[in-house]
Amino acid sequence: MTEHNLLIFLFQVLVLLVLARGAGELLRRLGQAPIVGEILVGVLLGPTLLGRAFPELHAALFPPDAVQRSMLDVVSWFGVLFLLLETGLHVDVSAAWRARGPALRIGIIGVLVPLAVGSGLSFLLPDSVLADPDRRIIFALFLGTTMAISAMVIIARVLHDLDLVKSDLGLVTLCGYAVNDILAWIVFSLVLAVATSAALNLGAIAFLLVFTFAFTAFALTLGLRLVDSAVARIGTRMSENPGAVLTFVCCLGLACGALTQAVGLTALFGFFLAGIMAGEARHLTERTREIIGQMVHSIFVPLYFAGLALHLDFIANFNIGLVVFVTVVSIAAKFGGAWLGALGRDISAQDRISIGIAFTPSGVTGIVVAGVALEYQIITTPVFVAIVCSAIVSALLVAPWLSWSIRRGERVDLARLLAQNGILPALRARDRFTAIRELCLVASPATRLAPDDINEAVDEREQLMGTGIGRGVAVPHARIEALRRPVVAFGRSAQGLDWDAPDGEPVRFVFLVLTPARQEGLQVQILQAIARTMSGEGSRDLGAAGDAAALRKHLSQLLKR
Repeated sequence: MTEHNLLIFLFQVLVLLVLARGAGELLRRLGQAPIVGEILVGVLLGPTLLGRAFPELHAALFPPDAVQRSMLDVVSWFGVLFLLLETGLHVDVSAAWRARGPALRIGIIGVLVPLAVGSGLSFLLPDSVLADPDRRIIFALFLGTTMAISAMVIIARVLHDLDLVKSDLGLVTLCGYAVNDILAWIVFSLVLAVATSAALNLGAIAFLLVFTFAFTAFALTLGLRLVDSAVARIGTRMSENPGAVLTFVCCLGLACGALTQAVGLTALFGFFLAGIMAGEARHLTERTREIIGQMVHSIFVPLYFAGLALHLDFIANFNIGLVVFVTVVSIAAKFGGAWLGALGRDISAQDRISIGIAFTPSGVTGIVVAGVALEYQIITTPVFVAIVCSAIVSALLVAPWLSWSIRRGERVDLARLLAQNGILPALRARDRFTAIRELCLVASPATRLAPDDINEAVDEREQLMGTGIGRGVAVPHARIEALRRPVVAFGRSAQGLDWDAPDGEPVRFVFLVLTPARQEGLQVQILQAIARTMSGEGSRDLGAAGDAAALRKHLSQLLKR
């Protein structure tokens, strides 16, 4: 490496980071996934556009030099590795286990169906699109895997933007994603190990299978407790140095990645499991999670996705038939798999459609898998371009499609749902579960159910996943079989309650939402309406309203807007 190589590298990173971050932020403000803008920057600066229009400028900015290219590739690899670490932080294994009935069904069937359909239909593709026709089975498994993996990063953002994260629909979706991600990455790691080994006998395959499941089982059980204990100890002994926990999490990712790479699996799988173990640590602060997320998505991810498209000619390798095949099969198979997994009395017909839609995006993870497959020459460039196009289409489609699915039900009048004596202007509670009990007591007459029965249902749901939505608001809720009509109660806390809200702020306004179990989609609409109402300027006056009558009047006016 020369001084000139370093100069070019620094200029490359500067240009890519500025443009990719700018394009990603623009797409985010338009309500779309930033990954689309980041990839488009790579297309713009690569041989697709800049190389065609200004070949001399393209050659000067991105010279075809092995050393120069490897410098950018190293940064890109760090980007994807830490992206998998950060993705693992969002996989809530505890919540998935507590909601294991629907979550396991949706997660497992949601992987197996698109894997089987995608792999099976891949045998219909001509030999001309394969890197090696003699390895069609490996190619089919890889293409099926890219179609089976859904994008948790994208759907988490969509659920947040639609105010669905804390709903039962959001809970089941994210828990199903947790199972989906773990199973899909196990499949991917095993297929990659088989595909990249020159001579892999049955004994070696058996070893990889045993190691994969044993290491995963360790990470999801004893590993969770060990990492939680280590994070607590580091946080206590080095409280004056908050960066120590961040260093530990990064080192955990490096250690797990090195281990899985050493035994023949991909390092990506090790980083992913490390993220899960760190994410489950109760003593890992939201601040540390936020720092890791900002570091990954502000620097590494834009460079990785812009760099992916930087050296590919998307026009020369664009095959419309292949793009349509991968897009249609991927979206349809993932939708069908999640919909089949959601079958059962515990999920309504309307929610089954919404869950199916929520699992359609491939996005970040699908492109990562395809990028690794391209690097190992398991797929061809036209197939990679088709997978990227499919990921972009599914990422752009999921938000409006899911929003349409939610809006299909009747519009609710929240003001009419407020219980007659269900307004508490001064909650006496000092914790969230006591506050829930207070609200259950005043909501009970409107429901004609025993307060203890209501309280038990709401507590059970709250323990699965907290219902603090931020901005000082919490929406504890439950679907109750014996309930005849929806009921809403409201309480205000002067001192604020710790509700483990995503923004860390204490909760002052608590809405208790009770809905009949069989009224499809009603809970989601009520929660969305509350979230929209409390995000407006008028909600600030709730703190100043006096007695219960004044509070009811002001609240009713807000809810009717």
